[in-house]
Amino acid sequence: MAERVITRVHSLRERLDETLTAHRNEILALLARIEGKGKGILQHHQIILEFEAIPEENRKKLADGAFSEILRASQEAIVLPPWVALAVRPRPGVWEYLRVNVHALVVEELTVAEYLHFKEELVDGSANGNFVLELDFEPFNASFPRPTLSKSIGNGVEFLNRHLSAKLFHDKESMHPLLEFLRVHCHKGKNMMLNDKIENLNSLQHVLRKAEEYLVSLPARTPYAEFELKFQEIGLERGWGDTAERVLEMIQLLLDLLEAPDPCTLEKFLGRIPMVFNVVILTPHGYFAQDNVLGYPDTGGQVVYILDQVRALENEMLLRIKQQGLNITPRILIITRLLPDAVGTTCGQRLEKVYGTEYSDILRVPFRTEEGIVRRWISRFEVWPYLETYTEDVAHEISKELQGKPDLIIGNYSDGNIVASLLAHKLGVTQCTIAHALEKTKYPDSDIYWKKLEDKYHFSCQFTADLFAMNHTDFIITSTFQEIAGSKDTVGQYESHTAFTLPGLYRVVHGIDVFDPKFNIVSPGADMSIYFPYTDEKRRLKHFHSEIEDLLYSKVENEEHLCVLNERNKPILFTMARLDRVKNLSGLVEWYGKNAKLRELVNLVVVGGDRRKESKDLEEKAEMKKMFELIEKYKLNGQFRWISSQMNRVRNGELYRYICDTKGAFVQPALYEAFGLTVVEAMTCGLPTFATCNGGPAEIIVHGKSGFNIDPYHGDQAAEILVDFFEKCKTDPSYWSKISDGGLKRIEEKYTWKIYSERLLTLTGVYGFWKHVSNLDRRESRRYLEMFYALKYRKLAESVPLAVEE
Repeated sequence: MAERVITRVHSLRERLDETLTAHRNEILALLARIEGKGKGILQHHQIILEFEAIPEENRKKLADGAFSEILRASQEAIVLPPWVALAVRPRPGVWEYLRVNVHALVVEELTVAEYLHFKEELVDGSANGNFVLELDFEPFNASFPRPTLSKSIGNGVEFLNRHLSAKLFHDKESMHPLLEFLRVHCHKGKNMMLNDKIENLNSLQHVLRKAEEYLVSLPARTPYAEFELKFQEIGLERGWGDTAERVLEMIQLLLDLLEAPDPCTLEKFLGRIPMVFNVVILTPHGYFAQDNVLGYPDTGGQVVYILDQVRALENEMLLRIKQQGLNITPRILIITRLLPDAVGTTCGQRLEKVYGTEYSDILRVPFRTEEGIVRRWISRFEVWPYLETYTEDVAHEISKELQGKPDLIIGNYSDGNIVASLLAHKLGVTQCTIAHALEKTKYPDSDIYWKKLEDKYHFSCQFTADLFAMNHTDFIITSTFQEIAGSKDTVGQYESHTAFTLPGLYRVVHGIDVFDPKFNIVSPGADMSIYFPYTDEKRRLKHFHSEIEDLLYSKVENEEHLCVLNERNKPILFTMARLDRVKNLSGLVEWYGKNAKLRELVNLVVVGGDRRKESKDLEEKAEMKKMFELIEKYKLNGQFRWISSQMNRVRNGELYRYICDTKGAFVQPALYEAFGLTVVEAMTCGLPTFATCNGGPAEIIVHGKSGFNIDPYHGDQAAEILVDFFEKCKTDPSYWSKISDGGLKRIEEKYTWKIYSERLLTLTGVYGFWKHVSNLDRRESRRYLEMFYALKYRKLAESVPLAVEE
């Protein structure tokens, strides 16, 4: 048998040099094509198109070589003749940079800073040689462990437990931080878990064994109250459990940890420690209420997500508090903006109970300036100058409501996350970040050309706020892997913040590392009381059917519904979303309009936008104009119905099921979707679903089994996938049921709020522990962030014009 030889892995430049030697002419021809595009940026799909446009013979020669591999892994090409620079991403989270002189065929490897400097020349020419602020968070994390395998991305807590349990618990003395953590545990000044009778690890171990011996002799269901005094005398307080059985299980977990620690036992134990009683959830922008707001500008899935999250979270908190044997009333506060003039909604009400909860409220705090309370609605892109004062006001209101500090602060979206960061910094509380959608990936080249977009979107402020929050937070929750690190061919939302530049402002050479163990994938679900299968006849809300039929089929055209459906016997292709550019509803209407076969097979119903009042949102106005043009261009009246946004979630649940009755389907055509709550809602009702391949829906749906992935940038292909589905259903009606059942099965396995809330509270326990006992709460990085905030963010926020009151 031949001896195996371990060889050195060649660098990107060396491999490219080898290919250049072998296929010089073919590569030169392709690079000349790319250079011929002139100064500018080519995105991944444009690079691939250029490769596919060269003669087939040349393509075949290059197909298996390093050059083809590099091109396919290139996310962007910067063309500054005679140079072409490539940002190469061999796998998610891993980046390399090089540039090629097309005339001399010279290849150079670049550092991140060199690549960004080269890219800046697109905007600033050669004038960018002056000193530029470079942001680099890597030195603060250099000594901290992180996984290297792509499959570990998003499983931060598992990695953290494995590494740190080995490091901290390598001998008995190193267990001292856990003892300290348990000793300082109290609620409103009252000790939990341990009292001062337990002074060291030996006495803890002795007491635990004594307690174990005693508990074994008791009936399993003996209430804690019956042996509470006995336990207090030996040093144990409430918090271990409500019955002898639960207390025994908890004590045995700790004994196992003290004896031979392992990550699973550690996570289980930490997840059961009573730590979370008061939760604050930040979501400043939009119209946050429980009725009559969905479909308003900046008001959609995030509102639904948070309300469902809170109900599930309260249930799980109550269950855990009971099982911990405690008599504590939890509290959840959703903090949003008070809008005094939002007529027809509760957005002007300071405190509002969350439906279906006992201890959860919406607390509204107004935006304020020196002139007083800001009354008018403010776009999510223009909230920045109000947030620092807002944070101070929120801190004051929280203190009044909770009579103390929260145990967990959760931020939502960019504005909620910067406020959450400032609050967590001020109060010293565990912080969780939920982005929902990072705008940077939704608007290609919005970093390099930020100045062009600044007046409309103020992205300099938003990207700075995002960078601050993601580096400040203790842990980050995402709904999908794609949100963190994308896919083989697409860059993740967080990953896009690894390295980027805002020319003239600052250069980020290391913004965030997607391998950071603070990332955790925790997927939400749909509210099962509203969204349930169409086959559940006993629960069906048939009293809504006459209203739904009127909405879909009435011959009346008005501000609520435009155009009519002439053939009621056809299945309905259905979509429901905000009317903005990224949601791409007008794109779906165009695909439908152009495809005669699809129009023959199904009717199209779009719910989005609100024609009942004049929109203040510029994107919505532009999309409305486009919709009217498409109706006229493709003569859609008779096959198409455009319905204004529908606020009644309960009726919307039945609307999904009604579409199921027509044997229709749901389409989510967004250019990018961070998660896709409507996808989960539709699938939970049993409606076959077609959703964008860009973002979260690509993970929710298993293509061809539980639904279908479509590419919004190839509308003609997407329309053909829809045609194929409906033709198959026409020939074989069981095919519709097969996809419907596949969707329902997928939801049950992975996307429920029960799974979500259990995981969130366990993560809070684990990260709260590590924050207490390790160096996760680093003073150095916090100081760096304070400086970044004071010197950059604050000035950017102040430069955003304040709204003029009408």
